[in-house]
Amino acid sequence: MNNRTVVALIGSFLIFAAGLLRLYTESLSSTPLFVAYLFVITGLIGVVANGLKLGKSKNT
Repeated sequence: MNNRTVVALIGSFLIFAAGLLRLYTESLSSTPLFVAYLFVITGLIGVVANGLKLGKSKNT
């Protein structure tokens, strides 16, 4: 298992979760909604890309 890919996958998931936390709750009112949407979109792209990369590396 590639450690760098796993760390990137976890980081992307945390960015995605931070964006979702801002969207679903009003606890982080200092963060603009644009930043929250940006976190959700980029985090989701990162999770998918790193998940696919990790899946391909396990098969070889």
